[in-house]
Amino acid sequence: MKPVQIYTTPTCGYCAAAKRLLTSKGVSYAEVDVAAHPARRAEMMERAGGRRTVPQIFIDGQHVGGCDDLYELNETGKLDPMLQD
Repeated sequence: MKPVQIYTTPTCGYCAAAKRLLTSKGVSYAEVDVAAHPARRAEMMERAGGRRTVPQIFIDGQHVGGCDDLYELNETGKLDPMLQD
């Protein structure tokens, strides 16, 4: 599996939903809590083209968007190929 990184906050329901989907697929991910590490929010925004909201999800360094984007990729059958080595 390709590496997955997800920027989150502890109280974000969309973050929890995105992590549930990834976990259900057996995908491990590196989580960055931008509430606990506020300086990392600027990093997230730069990598995500200015997006401020969480989650922001990256697969193999490529920005795929937020929770809705992740679920859309899954529903259209595009997520699994993106995750494969």
